[in-house]
Amino acid sequence: MSEKTVKVRLVKGLRGCQQRHRLSVKALGLNKLNDVRELKDSPSVRGLINQLHYLVRVES
Repeated sequence: MSEKTVKVRLVKGLRGCQQRHRLSVKALGLNKLNDVRELKDSPSVRGLINQLHYLVRVES
C-alpha cells in the first residue's frame, strides 16, 4: 500500500507576508526560495497549502 504524496515548492519570498503564513511555510519544511518538499497528502497539509496558495506551487 503506497501512501500518496504531494510535492510543494516555495515560489515567492516571504517579505511582506503575515507572520502566521511564515510559520506555516516553516511547518511545511520550506526554508528558501525554490525549496521542494515531498509531503504526505493529508488534510492538514492540504489546509496549509490552501492557506499559502500565493506562496507555493504544487508539483506532480
